[in-house]
Amino acid sequence: MTRGVRAARIAVAAVLPAELALVVCAAAGVRLPAPALAAAEAAVLAVFLLEAWVLHRLYAAARAAGEEPRAALRTAVRAVVPVRVRRLLRHELLAGASLGRWVLRRKHGVRPGDLAAAYTGPQTAMMYGLVFVSVVETVVLALLIPWPAVHRVLLVLDVYGVLLVIALHAACVTRPHVVGADGTLRIRYGALFDLAVPPDAVASVRVERRYPEGRLVTLSEDGVLDLIVGSQTTVTLELNRPLTFIRPLGARASARTVRFHADDPRALVSALRRPAQA
Repeated sequence: MTRGVRAARIAVAAVLPAELALVVCAAAGVRLPAPALAAAEAAVLAVFLLEAWVLHRLYAAARAAGEEPRAALRTAVRAVVPVRVRRLLRHELLAGASLGRWVLRRKHGVRPGDLAAAYTGPQTAMMYGLVFVSVVETVVLALLIPWPAVHRVLLVLDVYGVLLVIALHAACVTRPHVVGADGTLRIRYGALFDLAVPPDAVASVRVERRYPEGRLVTLSEDGVLDLIVGSQTTVTLELNRPLTFIRPLGARASARTVRFHADDPRALVSALRRPAQA
């Protein structure tokens, strides 16, 4: 079974990029030779059958071990689909759904009595600037590229890129940090990062503006987690025990100190201290 799972993963990794390229070409209106389309569809069908066979075997094994149908299906999917692929697909789906919430001005995971703390201030101008540059690039390439087929392919990719950037920003707007009425803190960055901090895990919290270097999620060797937005953090949270979190691509790690950004850090810190003072 291990060999079957490995073969399924290799097949998906080999076929998906080629199939994605064909989908982009088809969406752009590019006509491809019939033999190329036939070969691509045959390869996709073969991979689909292999995936179905492996998933069925894994599902049957999980059911035989006593798992419920849904749990057995999750076990089978997790065994076949790499965690990074699952995380990326999940992020794109949730980001796309956030566009609807953004239009309707709804927040995710915010209940009555909770404090929603925005954190998009430092990146808003950059996001809109990136969208503007992408639109300008699309127009310039349309004027410079003389080949219609290439232009249509690039147009599809550019439009998808613009929508993805807007969806990422929408996910950040609609998924703010949340301080619950009971003192629970939820630290988030769009659909990429989500850490729940129970009240009894908080040792201290303070407003502290820092400008760390690194990627969005940066963890030091001594357990300090920086969730960086616009090259800055404004809140430092000290924990009395390590908390486990999931990185954007699925890896697990733990931290004893969390530094993150909030547009109004004093309001967040005050709300977080309020239950302890009551």
